Amino acid sequence: MARGASPDELKKAYRKLAMQFHPDRNPGDTDAEHAFKEVNEAYEILKDEQKRAAYDRYGHRAFENGGNGRAGGFDFEFASGFSDIFDEMFGEFMGGRRSAQGAMRGADLRYNMQITLEEAFAGVKTTIEVPTAVVCETCHGSGGKDGSEPVTCNTCRGTGKIRAQQGFFTIERACPTCHGQGRVIKDPCPSCSGAGRVQRSKTLQVAIPAGVEEDTRIRLSGEGEAGMRGAPPGDLYIFLSLKPHRIFQREGADIYCTVPIPMTTAALGGSVEVPAIDGSRVSVDIPRGTQTGAQFRQKGKGMSVLRSPARGDMFVRCVIETPVNLSKRQQELLREFAEEAGEQDHSPESSSFFKKVKEFWEDLTE
Repeated sequence: MARGASPDELKKAYRKLAMQFHPDRNPGDTDAEHAFKEVNEAYEILKDEQKRAAYDRYGHRAFENGGNGRAGGFDFEFASGFSDIFDEMFGEFMGGRRSAQGAMRGADLRYNMQITLEEAFAGVKTTIEVPTAVVCETCHGSGGKDGSEPVTCNTCRGTGKIRAQQGFFTIERACPTCHGQGRVIKDPCPSCSGAGRVQRSKTLQVAIPAGVEEDTRIRLSGEGEAGMRGAPPGDLYIFLSLKPHRIFQREGADIYCTVPIPMTTAALGGSVEVPAIDGSRVSVDIPRGTQTGAQFRQKGKGMSVLRSPARGDMFVRCVIETPVNLSKRQQELLREFAEEAGEQDHSPESSSFFKKVKEFWEDLTE
C-alpha cells in the first residue's frame, strides 16, 4: 500500500501482524513475543496523525536525535529505534520496503491528477512531470566514486542491524551508519554524496483507461523514488479526480442531464435535442402534459464502463420553465386560457394539493 493509506487500512495491517506474532499463536517463541511488542509500539505511533504525517514526510529523520526528533515544527518524544520497526513491520504499508540485499527500497509517491468527464469517458494519454529521486548518473546508483568498493560497516560489523534498549524492551533496528546494508561507502560519489540517487523531475507518459471514476488509483510499478545505493525503486500512485461538468452529472456509469422545457412544449408535447457525452445528439420526445421532475432514459448513452465494452445510460430530467417578459397580447391570451379553463381540471397536482390544504383547515376548525 502507498503512504496515503487510510487509518482503516493501517488498522487492518496492524491486526494482521499482531495476529501473526501473538504469543498465544507462538507459545514459547521469544522472537515472536518480541516482534509482537514491537508491532504494538509501532502502531501506537503510526495511528497518531501528527507523528504519522511526520514519518510520511521526513522518514527516518522524524525519529532521529535520540528520540526527541524535531521535524517541520513538530516535537516527538519517542525513540529513534521505532523508525526501523516501521520498516520491518509496516515497511510495505508505508512505502519503505527493503530489498533482498537489505537496502532500503525507494519510497512510493502519490500524484494527484484532475481530468475532464470527456477524458474519463474516452480515456486519455497524457504526460506528467514528477519531482522524485532518480538513480545518480555519475555512479549509476552505487554511491561510490568510480573504481571504489563498499567496505564492511564497523558499527554493525556487516550485519546491518544493531540492538538498542528502549525502556523494558530490547529493539533490534537497522544500523544508522550503513542504513541496514552492512557496508558503507568509503569514497562517496561527489554528485550524490554517496546516496546513489539525486533529486530530479521525471517526465512520464500515462494512459488513463476509459471508464475511470472519481478516486480511481493507478499504480505505475517502479516509477517511485529510486532506492538507496542501487536498491529497487518505489511505485508511483496516480489518484484521479473529475472536474465538474457544465451539463452532465455522473452517478457511476450513468449520467444525468437537467433540461429546461418551455411551458408550451410541456403542455402540448414536442421534442428537444440534447447532447450526449460521446459528442452525438439525442432527440428526446416530450409527451403532452409533462411535469417538472419527469425523467426520460436514453439507453446506452451514458459513461463507458471500465474494462468493458458496455456503457451506462443517460437520464434527461425535465424542469418546466414558466415564461417571462410576456407582451400584453401574450398576457391576454393566458388570461383567456385561464377563463376558458374554468372549473376544468388542467392542473391535477395543484388541485389535489389545495384540496388537502382545505381539508386540513377544516379539521382545525372542528
